[in-house]
Amino acid sequence: MSTVSEPVAVTPPPPAVTTPATLATPATLAPAGTDGGRLGFALAKARAYIALTKPRIIELLLITTIPVMILADRGLPSLWLIVVTLVAGTLSAGSANTINCYVDRDIDEIMARTKRRPLVKATVSPVEALWFGIALGIVSTLLFGLLVNWPSALLADGAILFYVFVYTLGLKRRTPSNIVIGGAAGCFPVLIGWSAVTGTVGWGAVVLFGVVFFWTPPHFWALAIKFKDDYAAAGVPMLPVVAPLREVARKILIYSYVMVATSVVLYPVADAGLVYLAVAVVVGAWFLLEAHRLSRRVARGEPARPMRLFHYSITYLTILFLAVAVSPLL
Repeated sequence: MSTVSEPVAVTPPPPAVTTPATLATPATLAPAGTDGGRLGFALAKARAYIALTKPRIIELLLITTIPVMILADRGLPSLWLIVVTLVAGTLSAGSANTINCYVDRDIDEIMARTKRRPLVKATVSPVEALWFGIALGIVSTLLFGLLVNWPSALLADGAILFYVFVYTLGLKRRTPSNIVIGGAAGCFPVLIGWSAVTGTVGWGAVVLFGVVFFWTPPHFWALAIKFKDDYAAAGVPMLPVVAPLREVARKILIYSYVMVATSVVLYPVADAGLVYLAVAVVVGAWFLLEAHRLSRRVARGEPARPMRLFHYSITYLTILFLAVAVSPLL
């Protein structure tokens, strides 16, 4: 005997709410159940993890590492040592940057410059990001310690801890001196590069640490002038947010002069050579010219055009450290 079931009313599900979390599910990133969909989702996830490490910042940090290794060795170190140092250094910087993204995910959502980061778009969860950052730090430590030397491993760990606890958690949201003090984290690659070759930190590395240390405020304050409103909305007291623009321009000039003077000191301290000295003087004078141009525009009430100095600051550091690398080879 057969029976016929009565039709069952099916209540349609409520419309999905479009939130960052729902946008980040596998179903929305790629169709489930297909090889292409799974591959697409995996690639999107991988790109998100890479973005957490802030690759463009890492590139800038690595620019300073190889030249210091060449200067410390007074020639070319072994290719193996260079590769391992660069890989471990990349993982170390990626660890610090990823944990920074985890801590700053609330203000990254507010700022136009950072609102496309993976944690804001929810393509990676906060827990995933935190564990990824910790894992990168552990792998970096082991690579440095087992394949390079333990002083380099300790310096890399110091850089991570300094960036996360001193800058990100301690200073960034509390004081306009945040980037002055906290910027020291970005100076560690020169110490690590020297230590990777010699097992110690020489005076040449200390001088170059100083160059990057004094370079960081003009570089970052120029960017902060451009994104002043972003930082103000997020409650981050970058100097351009809390000080008149003339004061910011004056401090950019001061740090620029100290930076150039420090770069010249490398010549006698580390026997950097006449080629390095000539390059340091020329690109340093160019940097000072750009800093004075910004200051004059501010004094006249004209648009500051800070990104001109920001972009040149990257060029300056690249050329200067290329000179560091070339001089010992001549």
